[in-house]
Amino acid sequence: MDRFVFLTFDGLSRGAVYSAFALALVLIWRGARIVNFAQGAMAIATVYAAYSVTSATGSYWLGFGAALLCGLALGAVVERGVMRFVGHASPLNAVIVALGLVLVIQAVLGMLYGNEYRPAEAPFSRTAFTVGGLAFLSRYDLFVFAAVVVLMVGLALLFTRTPVGLRLRAAAFAPEVSRLLGVNVAGMRTLAWALASAVGALAAMLIVPTGLGLHPTSMDLVFVTAFTAAVVGGLESPLGAVAGGLAVGLLLSYVSGYAGAEMSPVAVLLLLLAVLLVRPSGLFSTVAARRV
Repeated sequence: MDRFVFLTFDGLSRGAVYSAFALALVLIWRGARIVNFAQGAMAIATVYAAYSVTSATGSYWLGFGAALLCGLALGAVVERGVMRFVGHASPLNAVIVALGLVLVIQAVLGMLYGNEYRPAEAPFSRTAFTVGGLAFLSRYDLFVFAAVVVLMVGLALLFTRTPVGLRLRAAAFAPEVSRLLGVNVAGMRTLAWALASAVGALAAMLIVPTGLGLHPTSMDLVFVTAFTAAVVGGLESPLGAVAGGLAVGLLLSYVSGYAGAEMSPVAVLLLLLAVLLVRPSGLFSTVAARRV
């Protein structure tokens, strides 16, 4: 029983950070109809920016703010300088360009910072609270959960309760009609990329201190796991991204705890295949979203 409780809370903690990164993928999909395969590399670049600011000032929170601002700027630059010129005749065009961007970003980070792993400290204690000999969540886990909840609610309100969110969705689903109605489609896509990159920066800032370490390739496996979470929950649903992230986190924790860490990737793959076979658009997708 003690082991199950520990694995459950460990899985929820891991799943929360996957949820945050899955939200970034959902955001760029809803705003630009693109799965950004460079999201992980862009996110770790913002963490390096935070590392530089924190090293220079001694303040974690200044570095945290710098990461978010760097994410906004990097997303806008990537969209305006690279993705805007990619042809959309085939979905593979954006995928290939994004993968090339991954190589460029990781190479630049390696040249600037080196390829050794650097430790990343958390702003709060990662020692779990214990009640009756059972380990529960730590202060840092609670901070992560709070950040993910605020992020999910903010994105849900953005897309369902604000004119900007409506324009973002319209520009993604029907760009030509949106232009005729006066929507600045190019500007909306830039905004979508900037917001998604900032959310990715937040997710990276949350997950790197959990033992991942700071390295140009640190977010590669995280991207694969978060992409699975986003597909499981549904790329249209912020709530689905969070639920998918928590489900994947629990699955990884249980499988690695009872069957061994080497079985974790197989379990994630089987979950992804099962969802794609039963409900390809995700568990939290709606009929209306599929018909748009």
